[in-house]
Amino acid sequence: MKPVVSTLRTVRAAVIATASQLPARRIVAILTGIVILLAVALLIPLPSAMQLRDWATSVGPWFPLAFLAAHTVVTVFPFPRTAFTLAAGLLFGPALGVTIAVVASTISAVIALLLIRAAGWQLNRLVRHPRVDSLDTRLRQRGWPVILSTRMIPAVPFSVLNYAAGATAVRVVPYTLATAAGLLPGTAAVVILGDALTGNISPLLFVVSLCTAALGIAGLIFEVRSHRRDERANRADDTTEEPVITS
Repeated sequence: MKPVVSTLRTVRAAVIATASQLPARRIVAILTGIVILLAVALLIPLPSAMQLRDWATSVGPWFPLAFLAAHTVVTVFPFPRTAFTLAAGLLFGPALGVTIAVVASTISAVIALLLIRAAGWQLNRLVRHPRVDSLDTRLRQRGWPVILSTRMIPAVPFSVLNYAAGATAVRVVPYTLATAAGLLPGTAAVVILGDALTGNISPLLFVVSLCTAALGIAGLIFEVRSHRRDERANRADDTTEEPVITS
């Protein structure tokens, strides 16, 4: 737990440093954006399973593509992705349901990341701080293990991770592949083991969730320790490097 706690402290320090250096206008704009996203998520109701079935009947054979598009657009905002995952299993069965849910979620995650960057909400642009620069460099070089591990932890909100990744320098292609791979186990478990109509959940779903969460946490701990080892090695190299004497 010590590496995780240390990482959280580093992130907190970086956030405080960022907030202290941002102009007041920028802070207001960011807070306004967050409030709008939360308001949209809270005020717009999600359709029920029966409403989705009625929609499927009215749309006809194009419904899978319509559902994929709706899933993608809606989950760019902080809506609960699980509702769409359950509905995908109910409407399309395990194979097609898992495929649609993973593809839609991955596209949504990429769109959210690109929107955050288009808005200029990247830490390396907002503030210059050694810890932020170090973390950003690490995520640019090896961002995919962090994304993969975090996606496997059910407790980590889908949208929050999308926005947070957009504020870092993680590369788009590794981020996309790691998102798809990380979402696949949990999505498949929800589609196959969850019952959207009755609300009954198989005990196996909790077992799968615990296993994926354990793998995700283990991956994060490994990356944190690896990052700290590299930082110590870089500091040691800097201190042992002899100054160049010019005549």
